[in-house]
Amino acid sequence: MSKFFIPIIAVGLLVSCNSSKKTDADTISSSKEKEGQSWTYLFDGSSLEGWRGYNSDKLPPGWVIKDSTLTFDTQLGLEQDYTGGEDIIFGAKEFDNFELYLEWKLPKGGNSGIFYHVQEGYDGPPVVSPEYQLIDDENYANIHDLTAYNTSLGYTKKPNELKPLQRTASDYAMHPADSTKKNLYPAGEWNSSKIVFTPDKVEHWLNGKQVLSFIPWSDDWHKKKNSDKWKNSPDYGKFKTGYIGLQDHSSPIWFRNIKIKEL
Repeated sequence: MSKFFIPIIAVGLLVSCNSSKKTDADTISSSKEKEGQSWTYLFDGSSLEGWRGYNSDKLPPGWVIKDSTLTFDTQLGLEQDYTGGEDIIFGAKEFDNFELYLEWKLPKGGNSGIFYHVQEGYDGPPVVSPEYQLIDDENYANIHDLTAYNTSLGYTKKPNELKPLQRTASDYAMHPADSTKKNLYPAGEWNSSKIVFTPDKVEHWLNGKQVLSFIPWSDDWHKKKNSDKWKNSPDYGKFKTGYIGLQDHSSPIWFRNIKIKEL
């Protein structure tokens, strides 16, 4: 989720556990031999080579490898204490058209995101880069008070609720994921996500099911961009190539099996 929340009283609760449920890793990402050389691993569990902070030449504190996972090691932050995080990018290469796959889990009340076409020189990736939202749909609004933030965006009906554009697998603040197709595992359990980007269509997948598609830079895309959160961010989404990024939103997060296929 975008980082520009208005601070309100909130309480945090951290839960992290291993899951016995399967993602689609077995059929999509786990077999290097089956996939041949078409995939490039951005993180394979053993090295952080290529990763660095946004607008930085080194990794920010907290981003480490633990138990073969790329981990942001911190306590769950409260919105009133949140002053902006330290997002990271895979800075070794820019990508234009691609299929990106990764697995992730969040704690109860957790929040993060996956960025693409990231360009540096801005205050942070959210103002320039599309974001595949990662959040605890079930518990986030019970822990973090969204009333002031949502009211500032014009949500006057039930402003304390997490809105569709803010939920997991949505194109944050642009296109909502289809809730009828979502199979989101609970906080503390592993989920898988896939983004397929081409100029003709963008697809968001969650746990093996497509939950969203849209056409980038279409008339409808520009209408959405200019009417809501990004209307004062002139460079949002305009770049056709850039880095892959991961968001620190002041809560722990775990990633594994991060890989990309150029299209």
